Amino acid sequence: MKRQGGFTLIELVVVIVILGILAVTAAPRFLDLQGDARKASLQGLKGAMQGAAGIVYGKAAIDGVENSDTVVSVSSGSTTVDTLFGFPTATNSGIGSAVAGLNDSQGDWAPVSGSVTSTSIQYTFNGRDTATGCNVQYNQATSASEPTITVNGESC
Repeated sequence: MKRQGGFTLIELVVVIVILGILAVTAAPRFLDLQGDARKASLQGLKGAMQGAAGIVYGKAAIDGVENSDTVVSVSSGSTTVDTLFGFPTATNSGIGSAVAGLNDSQGDWAPVSGSVTSTSIQYTFNGRDTATGCNVQYNQATSASEPTITVNGESC
């Protein structure tokens, strides 16, 4: 009589257990893609703010108001941006006007409630005001320093 080849029940159970262990250790890495995407979007907004601040400063320098210690409006085409020391102020008419989409009510970004002060503003994903640890904070320029932009992404 010919002996049939195949796997024993024990071998099949061991393989299933090993696959289960691999799935448990690898699954969390793939399931957190939404948080990673939010953090990447925050980094993108930070880059957009830095680029816009540099462009506005260049326009302010051309207009000769880069050293002004009072709020001055700088215009470029149909866009007007409030500046202080040549950089956008921490308001909707400052950095909000400089970066496309920040003042758009249908856009992806909104100021965090209660985060707007006279020198800083925080933006988060529209409708996610409760995620205070998932935002970008813009601190306007002072006479001694350029604006600082900080990403807070620990709670995304």
